[in-house]
Amino acid sequence: MASRRTLAHPAPGGPGAWRGVDLVVAAVFGVAMGVVFIAWDYLLNAPWTALTLAFPPASSLALGVWLLPAVAGGLIVRRPGAALFVELIAGVLEYLLGNPWGPGVLISAVLQGLGAELGFALLRWRRFGPGVAMIAGGLAASLEIVAYEWWSYAAEYAWPWKVAVLGFSVLSGVLLAGLGGHALVRALARAGALDAFGPGAEHAARSDRR
Repeated sequence: MASRRTLAHPAPGGPGAWRGVDLVVAAVFGVAMGVVFIAWDYLLNAPWTALTLAFPPASSLALGVWLLPAVAGGLIVRRPGAALFVELIAGVLEYLLGNPWGPGVLISAVLQGLGAELGFALLRWRRFGPGVAMIAGGLAASLEIVAYEWWSYAAEYAWPWKVAVLGFSVLSGVLLAGLGGHALVRALARAGALDAFGPGAEHAARSDRR
């Protein structure tokens, strides 16, 4: 019987061999996540901010919502640039549809996508389990906060609060974007939406072993 480690399916043709279906699905997923961004921006973000008013750094526990496209996109397509591409599509749509932060969301999209890319690059786009997803989510959060949010949205915070923002953000990246993104991709694979991708092949392999 094959071990669980053999269930990892890198992208067909190697990491650099992008296919048309990769681009189409990545773009569609990015658009879907951009719509989620707008819904979060206007329907849920204000109540969440109010709930964390007593300790504003805790609002960063929601950052993982904005990291999901990068982590899940990387887990689906499994090629260099996929995480950044999906995050950029979502971020551009969020910007075009209007958002509370203006063009700053484009800076965030680039940093979040690059952070997730680094997480997948550490294992050369060959492992895509929950551990890798958590690393990608944590690095996406870290790059976003250290390179941008410390100096923009949290510029007035004292350093203890800035460190708290980083800690809450990384926790959200690891749990919400990392484990949440991994669970989302597996759910899409079970639904048959990712049969042309690694997650679909892994789902089929798990089903065959039962």
